[in-house]
Amino acid sequence: MVDNSFIENRIHPKIRLNSICPYFTMFPITFPYSVLLNAKKTDVVFDPFCGRGTTNFASRLLGLKSYGVDSNPVAQAVAQAKLVNVKREEVNKLCSDILFNFEPKHVPSSEFWEWAYHAETLINICKLRDFFLEKDQLNDVEIALRAIVLGTLHGPIMKTQASYLSNQMPRTFSTKPNYSVNYWKANQLIPNYVNLLQLVEKKTVYFFNDDLPETTDGEIILGDSRWVGNVFEDKFDWIVTSPPYFGMSTYKQDQWLRNWFLGDKDDVDYSSKQQLVHWSEKSFVISLSQVWSNAANKCNPSAKLVIRFGALPSKSKKTPQELIEESLSLSNCNWQIENIQSAGKPISSNRQANQFKNAAGSYVEEIDVFAHLN
Repeated sequence: MVDNSFIENRIHPKIRLNSICPYFTMFPITFPYSVLLNAKKTDVVFDPFCGRGTTNFASRLLGLKSYGVDSNPVAQAVAQAKLVNVKREEVNKLCSDILFNFEPKHVPSSEFWEWAYHAETLINICKLRDFFLEKDQLNDVEIALRAIVLGTLHGPIMKTQASYLSNQMPRTFSTKPNYSVNYWKANQLIPNYVNLLQLVEKKTVYFFNDDLPETTDGEIILGDSRWVGNVFEDKFDWIVTSPPYFGMSTYKQDQWLRNWFLGDKDDVDYSSKQQLVHWSEKSFVISLSQVWSNAANKCNPSAKLVIRFGALPSKSKKTPQELIEESLSLSNCNWQIENIQSAGKPISSNRQANQFKNAAGSYVEEIDVFAHLN
């Protein structure tokens, strides 16, 4: 009998890579892993809202080929790292070569940047940023290093050895510039120098250890799951996913600092270009139905669909079950619901609802929806 007890231990060496970059929309790996225990080794898995790639990493643990799509460049960059297996020495050497042989083309200099990072640390971050931006396509070692930097770009100041590059910030999302500067000034928090290379070396030991599972085939696409074309070479046997809650439409703004590292502007872009439409519950349901319809076109007969979904009390008048049932019905592609069960209250430390905790006051129970293509 296979021992799956490791999956409950998020710091187990086999699954540490899954936490390479904190991302507030993440669901626990136990969810897709437990679902996919029922898959055959030849099955192909798809997540149309792949986020940081938890479904894809669970698939890798089980030796399954997987694909993912997300509209957020940060999500794509992090999820891509879940499919690589590199030697830590290769990542460390690449980082060292860039820092010692590469000069940044631009270093931002507004008040935010002066308070967010020590000047020398910021220069080193910009060296890596510009190196990646000059590449048309990244290899596995470059993907791994980029994900490590994204995961350490901002976070809390630790009492001992530094784990993040920034002044005091949350680790899952980027606070806005004006708020950040006011906070740092009020608390007299001056950014400390952080040795970027030493931090990368520390992270590679942790994430790219000898217990990592073998790599499996797959691909992570940056795009819109409502419309993304037939770019995948395989049809899907499993769709395991967790769509954004209705009203949760600030992904880009909440990840603005990581998006800057990936090539976006060095201030918050408040324009809204979302994968799903959040103008009203009706528009949201229609938008979500297009995802289920588009995915069905790429599925094998009798493919299975498993959805974890919740709601924000301050935003949604309908229950999660009502929204999902309406979206599946509207897709007009014969998704047959087999079972809907409670998944309990979301964990505040790692769920997208945490962004609205203060406004909402409480969480709505999440549900797990099990369906198949009829």
